[in-house]
Amino acid sequence: MAEMTMIEAIRTALARALEDDDDVIVMGEDVAIDGGVFRATDGLVQRFGAARVRDTPLSETAIAGVAIGAAAHGLRPVAEIQFMGFLYPAIDQLANHAARLRNRTRGRLGCPMVLRAPFGGGIKAPEHHSESTEAMLAHIPGLRVVIPSAPAKAYGLLLAAIRDPDPVVFLEPKRLYRSVSEDVADDGAALALDTAFVLREGSDVTLVTWGAMVTETLQAATSLAAEGLSAEVIDLGTLKPYDRAAIRASVARTGRCVIVHEAPLTAGFGAEIAADLAEHRLTSLLAPIRRVAGYDTVMPYLRLEAHYMPSTARILDAVRSVMEFA
Repeated sequence: MAEMTMIEAIRTALARALEDDDDVIVMGEDVAIDGGVFRATDGLVQRFGAARVRDTPLSETAIAGVAIGAAAHGLRPVAEIQFMGFLYPAIDQLANHAARLRNRTRGRLGCPMVLRAPFGGGIKAPEHHSESTEAMLAHIPGLRVVIPSAPAKAYGLLLAAIRDPDPVVFLEPKRLYRSVSEDVADDGAALALDTAFVLREGSDVTLVTWGAMVTETLQAATSLAAEGLSAEVIDLGTLKPYDRAAIRASVARTGRCVIVHEAPLTAGFGAEIAADLAEHRLTSLLAPIRRVAGYDTVMPYLRLEAHYMPSTARILDAVRSVMEFA
């Protein structure tokens, strides 16, 4: 077991997958010679060769399309899109082909591919580099959407995504790439997809979040404990399909829920969670559900970025508001 950052854990998982399965290939812009824009693939081409770690043209449509074709013919491609803001040209391939291939061929063909992309703000990046449009991807039937929140989760969930028989979009919160580290065992053990992680147990309010927002949410839970409030913190891990049962069970115990995400509020994935609770746990709720999210604007440039991002203070305000209901 070694202490790793998230970027190191992702690189270690990719190396493990390449070593364990000859059908796994890595592809994307600058992933071979340069090791990727964030160095997630650094050193892999030297270790596994240019046939399995391939630089591609600067075309997200081509990257996704080639990955789909390779997956349909028995390989397990892991394709990288340099930033989530560059993902839009690949949506056609994901929605019309990757997500539909098993259904279209009545199970004759599968699409065991992973599309990796850094996402989210917090690193003062320029335009098109800080999007959080995970809800758009989660809306596409046939796609699995996975978001790790810590190095060990990145390692285990990425291995699970690579081994999955269907297409997975693996979104990596780049704010966490090098800001946190923890012990990670390179033992090849995958974590379960579609299963939420209860990071902290509590009895007064349920806080639901994912990705980089786990940091602020846990900070809020710690501050609430000092005020005598017990917050349960749930990290979804997989957004599509997400662990409805875990959230419903938690809200049945606490009676209150605050959902935290970095993406814009309107039609963000938090709305789906709130709707499900309204349909299935209405009688358990002691207060309205609150969402703490980004604003309905394009992610601003660096001077306003911190104002856009949901803060611990905003989470605390939302929790205090729901606690005011008897």
